[in-house]
Amino acid sequence: MTGGARHPELRAALMSAVAEKAPKVDRDRIAACYDFTASAHGDQKRESGQPYVSHSVEVCRILLDLLESRLDTTLVCAALLHDVVEDTGITLEQVEKQFGREVASLVEGVTKLSRVHFERREAQEAENFRRMLLSMSRDLRVIFIKLADRLHNMRTLEYLRPDKAKRIAEETRDIYAPLAHRLGMAGIKREMEDLALKVLDPGAYAELAGSIQIKRSEREAFLEQVGELLREGLRASGLKAEVIGRPKHFFSIYHKLQDGRTLDQIYDLFGLRILTHSRNDCYRALGVVHDLFTPVAERFKDYIATPKSNLYQSLHTTVLTENGEMVEVQIRTWEMHRIAETGVAAHYLYKQGGTVDEELDQRLGGFVTQIAGWQRETDDDEYMDFLRTALHQEELFVYTPRRELKRLAKGSTPLDFAFLIHSEVGQRTVGARVNGELVPLRHELRNGDMVEIITSPQAQPHEDWLKLVRTTHAKAKIRHWLRQRRLDDSVALGTEMLDRELKRLRIKPTPEALLEIAKGLGCEDLATLHARLAEGSVSIGQVTHKFEPRKDTFAERLVKGPLEALGVGRKPAGGVLIQGIGNVMVQFARCCQPVPGDPIVGIVTIGRGVSVHRQDCPNTFGHRVPAERRVTVDWDARPTERFPVRLALQGSDRAGLLADVAKVIQNLGVNIRTAGMQSEDHTVRGVFVVEVPHIAKLREVIDAIRRLPGVQRVERRQRTPRSDGERGDAEDV
Repeated sequence: MTGGARHPELRAALMSAVAEKAPKVDRDRIAACYDFTASAHGDQKRESGQPYVSHSVEVCRILLDLLESRLDTTLVCAALLHDVVEDTGITLEQVEKQFGREVASLVEGVTKLSRVHFERREAQEAENFRRMLLSMSRDLRVIFIKLADRLHNMRTLEYLRPDKAKRIAEETRDIYAPLAHRLGMAGIKREMEDLALKVLDPGAYAELAGSIQIKRSEREAFLEQVGELLREGLRASGLKAEVIGRPKHFFSIYHKLQDGRTLDQIYDLFGLRILTHSRNDCYRALGVVHDLFTPVAERFKDYIATPKSNLYQSLHTTVLTENGEMVEVQIRTWEMHRIAETGVAAHYLYKQGGTVDEELDQRLGGFVTQIAGWQRETDDDEYMDFLRTALHQEELFVYTPRRELKRLAKGSTPLDFAFLIHSEVGQRTVGARVNGELVPLRHELRNGDMVEIITSPQAQPHEDWLKLVRTTHAKAKIRHWLRQRRLDDSVALGTEMLDRELKRLRIKPTPEALLEIAKGLGCEDLATLHARLAEGSVSIGQVTHKFEPRKDTFAERLVKGPLEALGVGRKPAGGVLIQGIGNVMVQFARCCQPVPGDPIVGIVTIGRGVSVHRQDCPNTFGHRVPAERRVTVDWDARPTERFPVRLALQGSDRAGLLADVAKVIQNLGVNIRTAGMQSEDHTVRGVFVVEVPHIAKLREVIDAIRRLPGVQRVERRQRTPRSDGERGDAEDV
């Protein structure tokens, strides 16, 4: 197809680059892929006016620069084909038939990622990044293609509409550049960040470029003198090493300027790098540097002995020259330099495909394992927060009592360390010793600390722990435990409710019969049924009515009687079933304010339908309600419905208590209808009316308020029964 290939100049450039940098690949197969891609894209053009297939070629060229001889035929083919399913009429089945399942699998992975325009904190955004990271954990080649694709798109942002260019630049700065950094691909990360800055703050970029060029002219002669002194010293010591300049990229300088520093205060604006042939030579070179210049003690870092979690290794030292100028010097081997630029790509081997093995994941600080865990333990609302935090965290190193080195995020506490050791250790933590001294769990760890965790079988996580931990790993584990605990509580409550009602009705179903009913109500097992009963999303009546029909009582016949007698002219309140009937006028009693999950009873009234009370409401006791007016009522509330509840609070008066109560309620996603507090003799009393979907959420609100400093008691407030002849909340009786 060579003679009839579209855009032969692009084809020739690609094949020449492949022959130069990846001579072992199957060039005939790659040529066939190019022809297929060019034909599929046809006359499609990019915004720049270039043929669309030029983008596929440039993605391949970026991968050639990144991987060189490690590039394999499958990856080149997938890179060429990565947009054909997304942007042409070609199907994945056609790709598989033509080029095989492995190529089609990589194309499928990248296609899923490129279809969606991301919106911050939206479920769709989270879902797409879930797929991206899951694809990466299965095959690194997916992320290689995606990063190369994004880098070329960033290089051509100038041709897009300003709003679209800004959105892509923000997404690149916030997610893709940090992801490249987390995988150790520093070259791609630096270019992405600088290109993003050029779009997001063009004025600052232009000013920075001009200022650095002036500084470069001033510093070149000085750095050449320092570099020559280092070369002479290294030669005199018998070391074969190369000394080169190391300018910082714009985005890094921009961040330091944002922190309030000036260019004159950024001493490592231009530095030097020494490249050697062995690890031992690195430390010998360090000795030469410190013999020639005065080292700044607090500025020395050994990333060779303790590599960063993105595989980075190097010695960093800052020295003072004779005239008092500070210069940062980095020392590393050529292999370390290659890994520093390409990171995980340097470990990519064709014989392993793109699989992330256990050893590589450990060297990445367990990053791949963590993100796989988030797939199971976080919902969409949390996922992006966790991802952004994990991508931007700096590191520190601490030791176990057995002197095992552990890597944590900067700012971590002993509780973070405990969950890093094991989830069970974290959940049972009651205290910690750091360097032999007892410390609170909020204590911030430092590099080199030796940490010992104290546990107790009775200990368990609570909400306050989320304020004490820094790492995404610990937060995910704590939140997962809390959600599971709430689920267990709901299951226990639902089980008790159902057992009590079945016993009252003298029904003894088999587990098999209950399971069949559960599945009929959309519950996969009995535990789910019990949880939904507690939350009120499934009613007790929906379960019990499946067993046996019952004769109408007098009250039930009255409910089904003349519609005008029941006030049907008004809109029903909804949320309950009267013996399975859902279109009867009901109202919820203001005296006891029942919510889904509360045991309830219906009281037949004349002209106002059925009034729903909690079963323990005093207004339903004794002579107040004749037995013939009682009717069985079951919850049938929709998940979106909310029910008001009065809460009474008592505690010690302190500044900010009202604001703290409002904040914890708001953080739980609960609306406050009314709120009020008054203080007398250093004691505060308050009443809040909140709107909750079910009893489980109400208990969560009450527990959260009780944990606030100064709060002594929180409980549901129920209005007392009225005296005879008095009209009030119980008038519906």
